[in-house]
Amino acid sequence: MRDILFFTIREKEVLAVKRLVTDPAKCTGCRECEKVCSEAYFKTADREKSAIRISAGESGGFEIDVCDQCGVCREMCTIMALSAAGNGVVRLDRKTCVGCLVCVGECLRGYMRYCDDLPAPFKCVACGLCVKQCTAGALKVEG
Repeated sequence: MRDILFFTIREKEVLAVKRLVTDPAKCTGCRECEKVCSEAYFKTADREKSAIRISAGESGGFEIDVCDQCGVCREMCTIMALSAAGNGVVRLDRKTCVGCLVCVGECLRGYMRYCDDLPAPFKCVACGLCVKQCTAGALKVEG
């Protein structure tokens, strides 16, 4: 189970960040999580418009790629279109974003997504819709 824990420090308090936790060993590769994500946010069943991506693993099985809310993209955004919500989830303000894609280029793991026919990049906001859709129990929201 991949479980990376990040913290945010606010006024000498350490708060756990809300994030999606994955268990690739349980993933069946059905990709229903991709479908529900793209339909919820872009009204289309298109994996290119999904913030979560399922791919074949190197040694069999599947890999689940989704933002872990590390905040590197937020630090790189010079116009401050990315910010952390009270629960630590990094969110993009589409009205402020100028579409420079620096955040996409600087995302260490490729979790900040971009699609040519969209005006701004996008990422997982740990909404939990994919968790509800995953019958295998490979996803859960923590934090």
